[in-house]
Amino acid sequence: MDTYNTSLPTDGTLVQQYISGSEIALEDLINRHKSRIFNFINSKVRDRDTAEDIFQDTFIKVIKTLKNGVYNEEGKFLPWVMRIAHNLIIDFFRKNSRIPILENNDEYDFFQFISDSTPNAENVLASDQIVKDLQKLIQELPDDQKEVLIMRLYRDMSFKEIAENTNVSINTALGRMRYAIINLRKLVAEHKIILEA
Repeated sequence: MDTYNTSLPTDGTLVQQYISGSEIALEDLINRHKSRIFNFINSKVRDRDTAEDIFQDTFIKVIKTLKNGVYNEEGKFLPWVMRIAHNLIIDFFRKNSRIPILENNDEYDFFQFISDSTPNAENVLASDQIVKDLQKLIQELPDDQKEVLIMRLYRDMSFKEIAENTNVSINTALGRMRYAIINLRKLVAEHKIILEA
């Protein structure tokens, strides 16, 4: 079994074989990474049909790029495909004016932006409901503040990137984020949403 594993072609080899005309190579690539890519998409959109659509669109884009000969991510096929999928997820949320799922995880603590202290172990259990409540409140923010908040929290963009994407200065982007947090705190108080015990 080990000998078989080491003789499996790399992603880069399969990409080259596909570019040279082997459809089977593409099938192998898709099958190799299918579950990881699909699960990533599904974890963001939380809807199987939508996830399947985005998954298909991801590979349509992959195929177009490979066929046009503009693929240059040697040896980094999976991160490249994940980036395409991630961008298509963002496009989906933008088109549908939906707030993405903001999850509280080790890499990024949503609560640090809302309250001055992070939740303790007991109230982490309530985080799913809190996230849903917060998503509704984010919809009530002015568009410019909502845009910065989503870019910062969901797309993990730096304020420099946000400034470039929204054609404003870094100070304006920072200001919009600050006002978004202030307004979100007010909305939390008005709606009596409990963020911590």
